[in-house]
Amino acid sequence: MSLEGQINKERLPQHVAIIMDGNGRWAKEQGRFRVFGHTKGVDTVKEITEVAAKLGIKYLTLYAFSTENWSRPVHEVNALMDLLVRTIKKEMPTLMKNNIRLDAIGNLESLPDRCLKNLKAAKEKTSNNSGMTLVLALSYSAKWDICEAVKRIALDVQSGNVRPDEIDNNLITKYLSTHGIPEPELLIRTSGELRISNFLLWEIAYSELYFTDVLWPDFSKEELFKALIDYQKRERRFGKTSEQLTP
Repeated sequence: MSLEGQINKERLPQHVAIIMDGNGRWAKEQGRFRVFGHTKGVDTVKEITEVAAKLGIKYLTLYAFSTENWSRPVHEVNALMDLLVRTIKKEMPTLMKNNIRLDAIGNLESLPDRCLKNLKAAKEKTSNNSGMTLVLALSYSAKWDICEAVKRIALDVQSGNVRPDEIDNNLITKYLSTHGIPEPELLIRTSGELRISNFLLWEIAYSELYFTDVLWPDFSKEELFKALIDYQKRERRFGKTSEQLTP
């Protein structure tokens, strides 16, 4: 049976998040500059996005650019921003054809004007699409997001709109940039690194983690299928015992 055939379409995770890692190492293995790896990585983004949408996954969040990535060499950051603009424009027909809605989280105002303009236009154009939601994490870090949420809560407490005793998990979630997006059931990281890298720290409290040595440019649809098959073999107990989950 094919890998896709082994997937139970009735037990798909509603939300898959991916830390796309390994573009630079992949390029180095090819004897090319890092930017070449990022360009190849875009092809993988397109393939995985289309496959996830066709499978029936409702949300796909991709860690595209972290706040820490701003510290990379200027030429690489500029190349990444230019690549972002070109990709959004180029892939608009793909998003529309697959009924995919584009969203974004992070400190978006820190993006260059040309990037922010194209991002906002793409979000607007796809806003009525009713299929999968593709969420790009751009200039994003979980610690930044949580700090911003705390600041807004503090201001609302100060103004009397929120009482301190009203602050709980649900209220904090409403102040995060991911509000309205279900928490990911599955988090995938490529390239063999075994860390979370400041990604969705609040949201992945009960996510299943899947690590693979495959570099992102080589992460094919078959690799996604392997991750989903592995996920479906796991028992999600949320603190309960196996017996409690049995009907």
